[in-house]
Amino acid sequence: MIDRWGALVARRARAVLLLGLLVTVGAAAYGVGVFDALSQGGFDDPGSESARELALEQDTFGNRGVDVVAIFSSETLTADDPAFRSAVEDVVAGIPDDAVASVVPYYDVDGEQGAAMVSDDGHAVQVLISLAGESQDDYLASYDVVEPALEADGSGLDLETDVAGSFAVFSDVNEITSEDLERAELISMPVVVLLALLIFGSLVAASMPALVGLVAMVGALAIVRVMTLFTEVSVFAVNVVSLIGIGLAIDYALFVISRFREELALLPDDDPDASRVAIRRTMATAGRTVMFSGLTVAAAMASLLIFPQAFLRSMGYGGVAAVVVAMLAALTVLPATLVLLGRRVDAGRLPWRRGRAVAADDSHGRWAALARGVMKRPVLVVAATVVVLLAIASPFLGARWGSVDYRVLPPDAPAHQAAELLDDEFGPETSSASLLLDGASAADVASYRTAVGAVDGIVSVVPVAAADGVTLLRATWEGNSQTERSQAIVTDLRAVDPASGDALVGGLSADTVDLIDSVGDHLPWMGLIVVGVMLVLLFLAFGSVVLPLKAVVMNLFSITASFGVVTWIFSDGHLSGLLGFEPQGYLDATNPILMLAILFGLSMDYEVFLLSRVREQWDHSVRAGRPDNELAVATGVQKTGRIITSAALLLAVVIGAFGTSGIVFMKMLGIGMLVALLIDATIVRALLVPATMKLLGTWNWWAPAPMARWWERHGFREGPSPDASSNHVGAAGATDPEPAPVTTGA
Repeated sequence: MIDRWGALVARRARAVLLLGLLVTVGAAAYGVGVFDALSQGGFDDPGSESARELALEQDTFGNRGVDVVAIFSSETLTADDPAFRSAVEDVVAGIPDDAVASVVPYYDVDGEQGAAMVSDDGHAVQVLISLAGESQDDYLASYDVVEPALEADGSGLDLETDVAGSFAVFSDVNEITSEDLERAELISMPVVVLLALLIFGSLVAASMPALVGLVAMVGALAIVRVMTLFTEVSVFAVNVVSLIGIGLAIDYALFVISRFREELALLPDDDPDASRVAIRRTMATAGRTVMFSGLTVAAAMASLLIFPQAFLRSMGYGGVAAVVVAMLAALTVLPATLVLLGRRVDAGRLPWRRGRAVAADDSHGRWAALARGVMKRPVLVVAATVVVLLAIASPFLGARWGSVDYRVLPPDAPAHQAAELLDDEFGPETSSASLLLDGASAADVASYRTAVGAVDGIVSVVPVAAADGVTLLRATWEGNSQTERSQAIVTDLRAVDPASGDALVGGLSADTVDLIDSVGDHLPWMGLIVVGVMLVLLFLAFGSVVLPLKAVVMNLFSITASFGVVTWIFSDGHLSGLLGFEPQGYLDATNPILMLAILFGLSMDYEVFLLSRVREQWDHSVRAGRPDNELAVATGVQKTGRIITSAALLLAVVIGAFGTSGIVFMKMLGIGMLVALLIDATIVRALLVPATMKLLGTWNWWAPAPMARWWERHGFREGPSPDASSNHVGAAGATDPEPAPVTTGA
């Protein structure tokens, strides 16, 4: 199939390029409207207890949660000053009624609760706001209306407004993430173009990865917009589109261009059909590899679709769209452009690169020498690298889990400063849970309230509302909502059963407990899907059942090592000053899931490129009647060493730019992926892979006889398919003491 497509592109390059550009222009015009169609919520599991509690609470009483805490403060006036109260009353009166479910100012609350809404020195007060709406997206839309109305600038007094609460945090996260995305692109793209120029040594070749990246970006945004017509897609999908789309487009462009230049260098300079012949060979080799790589990365990203949180599913939607478009662009627009350019792809060569050969030596060079050196002592190399990687991964054993709070924001973010002001002016931070009793008698409600009050850590249990046989209570305790202690209190509260009716426990801490449980429940299924699809795709690519298993294990080493680094930095708090964030003492429960999906795909990306060249050389040695596993490995490493390192460097720039984000979980994602990428492109690819392939020998290519025969007839080989008669290596047993693989001798 890919051979026929390569021949078609060679014959109809202008038509393919024109059609591709027209589709790109249309996608750009349509995709620009995606931002208005994206949701800003989607962090909860609709089937969780906390989500069910919130739904019943809203159906019965409307929204009674404290979504926003407005803090009004003055350096000169106190809360009992008539002018101070009048100014706050004016602000409260100006809040749009249709954007709030309730507004509770400090002066409308008596007793202990009212006193708690005034700071100890009397210079600051709270106004508690419940937003209107039925979903997180509705609440965020209401918050956008309410927040500007809370400013007290027009009072004529020195009254300042600070806004805290979960939706103030969500709003700041969305705004800062959008700004960070723009900055990351501004930082990464010029650096990528400059590095590509140094890698290729010519202006024309260096511009190609950026072209493919642009096509991937606009095409993926158009697909995401189509998806919004059928399902909820979070705004964070755009971050994945940028990260994965641009990164993989650059990777794929590098491999296709490098192979094209290599094939072109092998043809006579005066051959008028050289570019068409070169692109057919390129598509049969690098093009096939790009196709399999794209499918494996897309499969990894698609595994996110099993999670019930729209936030995680949206990352899957964006990732699949970005990968597919990047792959298609590298197999359509790019090869068509290369055919038309021909040898002009090297136009504008840098002066010091003009005399350098394009094609690399097959089995000699620094990378091949490294591989041969590794294969001389494979056991020592495997043992040493595994010990090092496991040591790097070890902090992950002590990982603690939580969710988003104000500390994910940079210290100068308004919601972060407001949260700290709450702690400073109104005493230690407190957390709460909503307790909803359905069908309980008044006596049973009273006994349930007493039992909840006896739970260790609970400070107060107060009634909030009652109607139609449903009673809402609120339990409060000291401490941050995301701590392990708060999560344990939620578990203890849920263990208290009323004598009659049903009890549901909700709130921020309950949301976190349910999120962690949901992730834990779905993670095994995600793993089975990813590994299963990878094993099938890699068998189709290489005709072996051993190499896919080895590839999965290799990827797990690099991924778990990156998890260890992330835990050491972001949970344990090391390097927080250097990286500019406030340690939370835990990891966001969704981040490792995102990292696992993205990194598994990206790690397999380089594995596919390396093993494709190894398989190609192995087939050459088999057809020559001299199977040589060590030569195949050395040649594959030599052929891919420089270009994979270059691709990893460029991708590291794109990913590293996300590490500059002010949002902790985006910074965590960027740094974690950067670490995994560097480990995979160096330690795993240059050391572990050659060493393990040496130890396995010809068993690398083994498959059960029926599978081997099927693959010989239907498998996807790198390069032109060999003659059937050359598929046997009966001499392998005579020249190599290791068993001949079934794939080639059965």
